[in-house]
Amino acid sequence: MNDSTNTTWTELKKKVEQALAEVRPYLEADGGGVQLVAIDEAAKIVKVRLTGGCACCPSAGMTLKNGVEAAVKKHAPEIKSVEAV
Repeated sequence: MNDSTNTTWTELKKKVEQALAEVRPYLEADGGGVQLVAIDEAAKIVKVRLTGGCACCPSAGMTLKNGVEAAVKKHAPEIKSVEAV
């Protein structure tokens, strides 16, 4: 990785982390959480792990798309989707 690519990836990761920090308190209020697992920079896909109550909640899919993905796309519009792993 050259310096330009490394800087871009670092900036993207920072934006994704900011987005997750924004939604984390809402998830924690319901006994859950979210962790960044990976960013596929080429495909523009963020992979996260829902934890705690979110891991087995029947509404986890809606939380992922309407909460986590929306926040990530707000902070990092170049991201195409967020997937749970």
